[in-house]
Formats: sequence, C-alpha cells, structure tokens
Amino acid sequence: MVTRTSGLTSSFKGREQELDVIKRLWEHDGATLFVLYGRRRVGKTRLLTHWRKHHSDQALYWVAEPGAPADQLKSFSRALFRFENPGSSVPAGITYSDWETAFWHVGRIASRQKFALFIDEFTYLLDADSTIPGMLQKAWDQELRETNLMMGLSGSHMGMMEKQVLSYQAPLYGRATELVSLPPLPFGVTSEFFPNYTAEERVAIYSIFGGIPAYWERFNPSAPLDENILYQLLSNNYLLDEPLILLLDHIDNPAYYVAILQAISGGNRTNITIQRQTGLAKGHVSRYLSLLRDTGFVDRQTPVTEPESSRKSRYFVNDPFLRFYYWYLSANRTQLAIGGHDQALEEILELLPEFIQENTWPELCRDWLQRKAIHDELPTKVRFDDLGSAWTGYQDIPVVGINNRSKEIVLGMALWNDSPAGLVDLQGITNKTSAIIPKDTSGWKVNFTCFSKAGWDEEATTFINRVDEGKVGTKHWQAQWCKLISLDDVDADLTRLSKIIR
Repeated sequence: MVTRTSGLTSSFKGREQELDVIKRLWEHDGATLFVLYGRRRVGKTRLLTHWRKHHSDQALYWVAEPGAPADQLKSFSRALFRFENPGSSVPAGITYSDWETAFWHVGRIASRQKFALFIDEFTYLLDADSTIPGMLQKAWDQELRETNLMMGLSGSHMGMMEKQVLSYQAPLYGRATELVSLPPLPFGVTSEFFPNYTAEERVAIYSIFGGIPAYWERFNPSAPLDENILYQLLSNNYLLDEPLILLLDHIDNPAYYVAILQAISGGNRTNITIQRQTGLAKGHVSRYLSLLRDTGFVDRQTPVTEPESSRKSRYFVNDPFLRFYYWYLSANRTQLAIGGHDQALEEILELLPEFIQENTWPELCRDWLQRKAIHDELPTKVRFDDLGSAWTGYQDIPVVGINNRSKEIVLGMALWNDSPAGLVDLQGITNKTSAIIPKDTSGWKVNFTCFSKAGWDEEATTFINRVDEGKVGTKHWQAQWCKLISLDDVDADLTRLSKIIR
C-alpha cells in the first residue's frame, strides 16, 4: 500500500493506478496487449497521451476516425511512416495494401525495439470493417506475440467494445494481458481540481458532474461555483447535448429510454412507479430497463440484507450527470433556450440540497465506509459481503455494509443538514435496526456510522456512551460501536485514501 508521487503521475490527477498498470506492462519482457474501455469523457485519451509524452521515441498514438476503411488504413499507414521516419515528408500516396500488412509491419518494428502502439477509438475501425478483430487476432497469434510490442486498444462505444473485443465470442478474447476499465474519478480527487472550493461546493460539483474529468476541466477553479454552473453548464450546449450523445452510443431510438431515465431520476424507482410515470406497458419497461442496465447507466439494487432475487428491488441512475440532467435540465431545456439561465440557476441552487440528500451524499458516505474498511480504519476489521442500502416497509437505511458469515453489520444514516445533528436524530436508529436485521437469526453485531454534513452536537455523544456501555440492542442484536461523522471528516478521509494504491 503506497502513495504515488512519481514524476510520471505528479502532474496527472487521479489516474495513478492506471498509469501503474501501463508502466508494469511496458516493463514486462515480451509482448503485451491491453484493452482500455470506459464511458466518453472519462479520460482514456488523456491517459494514453500522458504516458506517451514520457516515451515519445518508442510509442505511437493513433486515433481512428469515422470514415471509409481505405481512408482509415491510409491514415494509420501515414502515422506509422512518421514514427519510423521522424522529420521526413510523408509520400503522398503511401498506404499499406491491407490491415494484415500493416500489422505485419508493426511486428517488424517491435522485433527491432521496444515499441508501444496505442489505437484509440478502436470501435470506429470495427464500425467500418468488422473483420479487423479477426485480422488482428491472426497477426497476434502468428507474429506480434513474439515481439517487444505493447499494444493498447481503447474505445468509448461500450456496447461494441464488449461485443467485439471483450466478449467470449470475440476474436481477441483471451489475448489481452490486461483489461483496464477506466472508472470516473473519485470524489477525493476534487480537492486537487478545485483547491479554492469548500467541501460542500465540491460535493455540489460531484452531484452534478460525477467524476468525469472532462467536465471538471471546463470549470474555472478561481470563479465562484454559481458562475461556473451558469456559464459552463446552463449556457453551454456542449454539456446540454451530452446525454443524448451518451445514449446514442448504445441506443438507436432513445425516446422511451429517456422517459425511463426521467422517471427514475425523479424518484420513481420500482417497476410499478416507472410504468405509471411513463405510461409504458410492463413488458416494455422491463425490456428498456434491461438494456439500460447493460449499458451501466441504470442499476437494479436490492436491500443488502436480502438475496439478489428479492422483489423489493429499486432502480437508480448510476451516472451522476445523466441523473442530474434528467432530474432537472431535460424538463427545462425550453426555458434555457429562450434565455432563462438566471432563473434556472436560482432553482438549481434552491433544489440542489434535496438532490444531494437523496443521491450524492449517501453515495459518498458508502464510499467512505468501503474505503475505511478496506484500509482497516474502522474500530473492528469488518469485511463486507455487500455494501449498499437496506429498506423494509417505511424503514430505510442509506448506508449498510454486511458480513453474513460473521453476522456483523454496519448501519448509517446520512443527513445533509445545515445545523449540527443531535440525539433526537439518533433516537430512531434502534427501531430502524430492529426492522432491518434478519429475524430468523440472532447474535448480530451492529455498528453505527452516522453522517451529518454539519457535524454533531455534544448531546449526540450520549448515544455513543450508551453503545459503549452495552445498552443499545435487543435479543437479536447488540451494538458494538458508533462513530459520528461530519462532511469535513468524509472529505479529509476520501481525499487521503484516494491517493493510496494497493
């Protein structure tokens, strides 16, 4: 477990682990092939080009563009010529006869020297010529695997990457040395991008944009938050058009999917309420939800205290920007189009605390719990079988981590409040605990992590004392410990732990 501050990563925020993977593959003796995939704007291109800056004489980065197969092959041929002949003019008509010949020439270069080849937007090649994966497989099996090549294939069209590169039926299946999924950046990195913002302001940014660095970089970190929202979001078609672009990567006709995303973002999280909100038939809703789950935009969750097959499932929009967009912006595009930006900003700032309470703050609290458990920073070394939330009837606990084997559970509330929380906020947690704990067994060890944005008053500590004295529990469960956590605690811990690589 180390903290990275090397020259390669010091100016590149939040991607230390992925850079470590590429570094390890580069230092491997022999050929390696890795596949880099993730949603648009998550930073795949920046990751590859950043690494290449430090190995410019040994690495070729080439990005495919939509177009005819012959034009793509010509573009790649010219790029390979420039790599081998730096400073020379590229002959006008140069191109390889086919991709097999081009890959054979890549093998010649890699047989003479250590060579890195990054093909970005690989899915544009697949879209133009579906036989390319088969040709690359043949070249890899017959020649490239015996060279000093490090090849990286990157793509944003997740459906095509999964079907033609990652799936069991794909020609390249089993050839990759490493599959690198590039996730959004964690909240803990926001302090590096926005050092002048308060923790509450950075939570607001994260609630709107999630961990997508391309969105963050549009903000002026020296400007006030409301000014950035006004000019970089509400007055900017680049971001306002982004959700449709994301959906069109997976869906040809997104109208019904948009209706479902709007319904879920508005708080309709069961099949029945989604049907009522959208007016769609039950079978249609199920089919559309299935595809949205496959894309990763929507997640079906069940209470962590119940099996995956539980009928108490709820649906959530995973992508924060899509969630925010379909919660507010999509219904107000007309208002924005006729210049109602100031009014929209006022409404967003008024409604945002409720949105954060329902969505982002519980997610950050769960992230805190997960990271603290992984790094053995909780009072007991609990390991979670599952971590999420739990609900039954009218009782809902937003932060729950459970270990069924050891019968240990961590329960937490998540309050996005302006004043310190107190004992009255904690008094109902025992009733919620009794409703959530499985009734068919006893001997459960219960721990509490209670989160409040503004912290806790002195009276709240009396609950900790009662837990420490063994006075909180029933015949089915007994409380072991309780921690009262503020936003400042969450911010400090996630900032610190996001820099640690295991």
